[in-house]
Amino acid sequence: MTTTAPHDIPPVLGLLSDAVAAKHLSRGMQSGQERPPQVALRKVAQPLPWAEKRGRTAPIRELIDEAMHRFADRRTAADGWLAPRLHATLRMTRAEAADRRLWNHMAMLIAPDYVVWRHKGKEIAEASRFSGIHYTQAFSRLWWVAELFRDGPDYKPVVTACQVQDLLNTTLRLDVIDHRPTALAIVRVLQDLPADATRLGDRINALSAAVNAAGSTLIYDVLAPDAPADTEALLDWIADAEHDPDVPWERLPDGPDDGRVDAHAVKRLAEFFAGLLAEAPVRERGKKENP
Repeated sequence: MTTTAPHDIPPVLGLLSDAVAAKHLSRGMQSGQERPPQVALRKVAQPLPWAEKRGRTAPIRELIDEAMHRFADRRTAADGWLAPRLHATLRMTRAEAADRRLWNHMAMLIAPDYVVWRHKGKEIAEASRFSGIHYTQAFSRLWWVAELFRDGPDYKPVVTACQVQDLLNTTLRLDVIDHRPTALAIVRVLQDLPADATRLGDRINALSAAVNAAGSTLIYDVLAPDAPADTEALLDWIADAEHDPDVPWERLPDGPDDGRVDAHAVKRLAEFFAGLLAEAPVRERGKKENP
């Protein structure tokens, strides 16, 4: 399988439409046997609306290369290492991160080899891993899991969340995860499970279904109010990307200091969710890797 990095990587991220990504994505690229048509894609790529240091591709590419090296034999384990560091490197507002064109550009022009390495099944990596919704696309899912499960500047809950792939594949798509105490309470329930607990993925899926069915973001905000994040602190953190050093590899980076979630709110919801899990039916699946 060919997984070498593309030649002549653009120095700055850009924007690539879904239509362009779909037009140029081939089965050969999905299998890792072909490189994307760099010249054609660069001609139609649009520049970022923010031409700043945070859009540089070199630090992103270095992180991706390191992840593939560190986790050569444990692909899924790369998520917990890469997600917080990608988030702290590619500093954006949620509105900026919601632009799928940026993630298309990263997957097609910056690191198509990573998409294949991380998400290839028996034959190919699904097209949605190159260009898809935020909880499916190879890089968008990592940025959003870090954004939604961090506790202010603390990325430790993100690492815990990434330990069970079903949390990324199922829980990340729930609307209630936008409520910060809900996200951290789910992580707390995961942490509180016995060390020898089996079928963690099935348990997380059962918990996610129960949490989603039991209420909405509005209801959970009544049970566990969440103070608004400090927008100014977030924007300062983004601006600091112009002079901050690259993120560390041997310890977690610091996220934006835009406010931690109230510990009592998390505890209250975690107790409630633990009760839901105790009563939720857990559907057992066959043993199969879910990339």
